Amino acid sequence: MEKVTTLFLKIAVILLGVPVLALCIFLVPEMANLAAKLLPRFAFIKYFVFITFDASAIPFYFALFQAFKLLRYIDKNKAFSDLSVNALKKIKYCAIMISMLHVLALPLFYIFAEVDDAPGVIFVGLAVPFASMVIAVFAAVLQKLLQEAINIKSENDLTV
Repeated sequence: MEKVTTLFLKIAVILLGVPVLALCIFLVPEMANLAAKLLPRFAFIKYFVFITFDASAIPFYFALFQAFKLLRYIDKNKAFSDLSVNALKKIKYCAIMISMLHVLALPLFYIFAEVDDAPGVIFVGLAVPFASMVIAVFAAVLQKLLQEAINIKSENDLTV
């Protein structure tokens, strides 16, 4: 049963990468062109949009790879190891990096909200940084719990 669960989670991890790739290919260029049209005085804004959103895809895919590795450790009965703790630490840092990159893009959402007179756009811009920080905190908590479980396990192995 455990292999079926981890197989399902591995498939889910792989499928999480597909929509982000589609967004990077199709939506980011449209957003960059829209930003260039809305702010013609700032020609560099188009490149800023490309760099911010496409650069955040790199830590996203790295975190997905670490999650996949974590699931492989579970399959190999190495879930309570330093390898798992390191994978969670890397996931935490990736989530923080994604959040920081999207916070840099928040002024763009403010400008879009001013031009379209839609203040809800700012909340849309806050969704990714907030979700990334929630993932970072969750990964940090799991990392600490796993490290404590490893320490308790090693103490029990020494006493037996």
